[in-house]
Amino acid sequence: MHISPYFRNLRSAYFAELDDLSQDSEGLYVLNQRLAQRRKEIEFLVHMLEISPEMVAVVFHKAFRFTSLAAMDHLLTHEAEELPEWDSVADTIELAPWAHSLVQTVRKQPMGDWFLSVAAALEYLYTKPEHPQAAPADDGASEDAPHDTEREGRAPFDGADDEDDEDSTRARDEAGADWMVEQGFDRKD
Repeated sequence: MHISPYFRNLRSAYFAELDDLSQDSEGLYVLNQRLAQRRKEIEFLVHMLEISPEMVAVVFHKAFRFTSLAAMDHLLTHEAEELPEWDSVADTIELAPWAHSLVQTVRKQPMGDWFLSVAAALEYLYTKPEHPQAAPADDGASEDAPHDTEREGRAPFDGADDEDDEDSTRARDEAGADWMVEQGFDRKD
């Protein structure tokens, strides 16, 4: 399967974002609680769709059931500016009932349809069956979202472009930090 450089670079940032949200400082599994909180913050997060799509895409974690793997594999071959319309992508996806209002909120944004294609592709990459998964202990999952059996010990698709991934991730992190400072937040160093 071919993955465009755009999705190859964004994949590691998305995986890292989910990993960062997974555990608290005491090592307890808290992904469901943190995702529920992020979903409540969607009105603020939509302002980051273009700058840091991986930080917003996590609100759709476990929201998609992919009915056409071939269509999703094809989506991954596109660069950011070449993504198909959301309506054509949505035809190959079943959306969890709890995510419908999130989709409507995102679609109101100028780049909302583009972002939903990105979010679906990132979640598809995360759930690809060729990567082994291990289920963590149940942490009393949120009722707002489905029970989460997260992947642990993921291996990247290939070892190529690790340096490019790091440079791209660093550039996105810096752009995100700059945007947060513009919004009135202190820079985290």
